[in-house]
Amino acid sequence: MNLLDKIKENGIVAVIRGAEPENIVPIARALKAGGVKTLEITVETPRVLELIQRVSSEMGDEVIVGAGTVLDPETARSAIMAGAKFIFSPTVNIETIKITKRYGVISIPGALTPTEILTAYENGADIIKVFPANVFGPSYLKDIHGPIPQIPLMPTGGLDVHNVGEYIKAGAVAAGIGSSLVNTKKLMNDQYFIDLEQKATLFVEAVRNARD
Repeated sequence: MNLLDKIKENGIVAVIRGAEPENIVPIARALKAGGVKTLEITVETPRVLELIQRVSSEMGDEVIVGAGTVLDPETARSAIMAGAKFIFSPTVNIETIKITKRYGVISIPGALTPTEILTAYENGADIIKVFPANVFGPSYLKDIHGPIPQIPLMPTGGLDVHNVGEYIKAGAVAAGIGSSLVNTKKLMNDQYFIDLEQKATLFVEAVRNARD
């Protein structure tokens, strides 16, 4: 199974924003223990390349780590050199898509309108991140898939354990989950990581139940 298929199978992409270097591996381990194996580390996080390198080197193939909030091809290349296996963007930047694919890495740009979604896909994107998904809700994915059913969609923005299943039922191949899963503003201690593992399990179960 290739990485793209693994991301789809995993179903949940944990969006990690603002983590400290000493916490990134414990966060990754707790998520993995709960069944969430695809991790997006956003590039506005201080020392982000170090964080990507740490997870890549210490956890290897146990998780799939990528970079998020990538706005330009230069940042994409730097993240890929640090070990990112996929590049998430909040917008459609064709040059970012091109350089990501040039290095054989998975491209997941963010788009909202049908035109943006199709443009990103025609320029090589592997999955389209529908962002912000909570603006229109799960039914929007079903509407998009009416005329363009071939494009894999991943809603991100405003998703939680209570609504993620509805997006999966509406046709999402996976879902990006931010602070409702990983809230880096909370105190990072042993209890936090226990709770994080439990939350990850709940999200994985919600996706599994929706697919069944």
